[in-house]
Amino acid sequence: MSRICEEFGKNIRKYRLEKNLSQEKLAEIAGLHRTYISDIERGKRSISLDNIEKVANALDVEVFKLFIFN
Repeated sequence: MSRICEEFGKNIRKYRLEKNLSQEKLAEIAGLHRTYISDIERGKRSISLDNIEKVANALDVEVFKLFIFN
């Protein structure tokens, strides 16, 4: 996958761990499947805008923060 998918996935993982959430719990809150969250975090899957919003809401972070890469 692309670099943006990898960096985006790293941010999802970072915020998830800050909230002490498992991939399973994040998926449950977001209404998505755990393997989908895993694929996103590993940069193996591109994510739609609708699902970006679901994940951001589940993590209680603003969407734009998921796109700030170091």
